[in-house]
Amino acid sequence: MTQNVTDAETVAPRRGRRRRITTLTIGGTLVAVLLLAALFAPLLAPYDPNAQMMAQRLLPPSASHWLGTDGFGRDLLSRVIYGTRPTLLLVSLILLLTIPVGMLVGIAAGYLGGWTERVLMRITDIFLSLPNLVIALALVAMMGPGLMNGALALALTSWPPFARQARAETLALRRSDYLAAARMQGIRGLRLMFGHILPLCLPSAVVRAALSLGGIILSAAGLGFLGMGVQPPTAEWGSMVAEGGKVIFDQWWVAAAPGGAILFASLAFNLTGDGLRDRLDTRNAN
Repeated sequence: MTQNVTDAETVAPRRGRRRRITTLTIGGTLVAVLLLAALFAPLLAPYDPNAQMMAQRLLPPSASHWLGTDGFGRDLLSRVIYGTRPTLLLVSLILLLTIPVGMLVGIAAGYLGGWTERVLMRITDIFLSLPNLVIALALVAMMGPGLMNGALALALTSWPPFARQARAETLALRRSDYLAAARMQGIRGLRLMFGHILPLCLPSAVVRAALSLGGIILSAAGLGFLGMGVQPPTAEWGSMVAEGGKVIFDQWWVAAAPGGAILFASLAFNLTGDGLRDRLDTRNAN
């Protein structure tokens, strides 16, 4: 009897643990596939992504071209694989720009309070009221198309959510016993903000970053679709969808291949963010 109870008690937590990490496992696996495709694109791509073969233009999916060819005879599978590189690079640049700025503004506003908080939060509200893609298009139109300009434009309107979240968490921590004990030890100012408050705000920032990656990928693809992102002949999913839109009724695979890649990447990061939220948020512990 005791053995049966022990077995039941050990099996139940294992099942619960399996249910909790399923989303994170699936999302992490999909993200790993994207990373491996970007790292080993020369080994995985069957053809040169920029090699034009006009005699084989607009071929449907077949054994020699699994996803077909585009209007210039380029292999779509090779271009989709190589397209992971600019997409992941753009996403990485945006995160490197948005997370530090948002965390700095939010923690400073929540910790310092007073007129500093009012000024920083009004600036944040102004940027929150601006439509991301429209402002990004305007900035890229002024600075010129390109990977770095696209990253700067999208980062300029992507940091406010991180700032507001960091401010809310800092306000909750400001009067906590944890920070009071740190102050009693003589820890104040920047050392308190970035040595004690920042580590407590990072988990939620990581979750928000993972959840926002899907939208960032769609925005980056939107820039490429409108010709404001990575320029041809570099393989980029948004510009590939734009090329396929011209022949979508007759040769649907030209737009479907990069469109499926955008869907795959967005789903991967959304699942990862949802799994991280369940894993790191204590309110979802049960």
